[in-house]
Amino acid sequence: MGGTMTAEALPDSLHRQPDGSRWPVPPTDGYTVDDLFALHDLPPHTELIDGSLVFVSPQRKFHTLAMYLLEQGLRSHVPEDLRVRREMAVVLGKRNAPEPDLVVVTAEADGDQLQTRYQASDVLLAVEVVSPDSEARDRDTKPHKYAGAGIQNFWLVEMSANGRPVVWTYALDPVNKKYVSTGVHHDRLKLSVPYDIDIDLTAIDRL
Repeated sequence: MGGTMTAEALPDSLHRQPDGSRWPVPPTDGYTVDDLFALHDLPPHTELIDGSLVFVSPQRKFHTLAMYLLEQGLRSHVPEDLRVRREMAVVLGKRNAPEPDLVVVTAEADGDQLQTRYQASDVLLAVEVVSPDSEARDRDTKPHKYAGAGIQNFWLVEMSANGRPVVWTYALDPVNKKYVSTGVHHDRLKLSVPYDIDIDLTAIDRL
């Protein structure tokens, strides 16, 4: 993803943007989820991690194509009681609202066209496509928080040497609230959870 605005106040000059507008000065104890959705003029897809605003950086082509491939694959067999959504905020607690690249949520939780977020309890699967500037968050911070919030399934997607996606799949250990690896998928992603899924990962070459 991108850079982080911490809870420590920055000099006024660092808050001023090229167009003359200013970023909000962070509260001393960090932002809350309510703050995130009340602030105006934030960059698109801003996340909230531990009370800090995290901004999105420009993405590589791989990130866009991998998201598209997985989204289409997830949609192709999604049951009627579930929905596939991309880049929507998921509220994990008072000071955490990350934005997974993809989520599978219950149809019941899917509101009208003005909806801006889901609750962690609505999410059956969270997917993160690793970006160079957010490796630690995608590999460590976010999975830890998703597991702690009770999200049952997590996928971590990285680019292999041949430019294709490699997908690490995880399931939640409900006792320890940690993810347990269920496989590493290179050319084909074939799973039965959270529903029957079969995605040709080599198809990225033809997008």
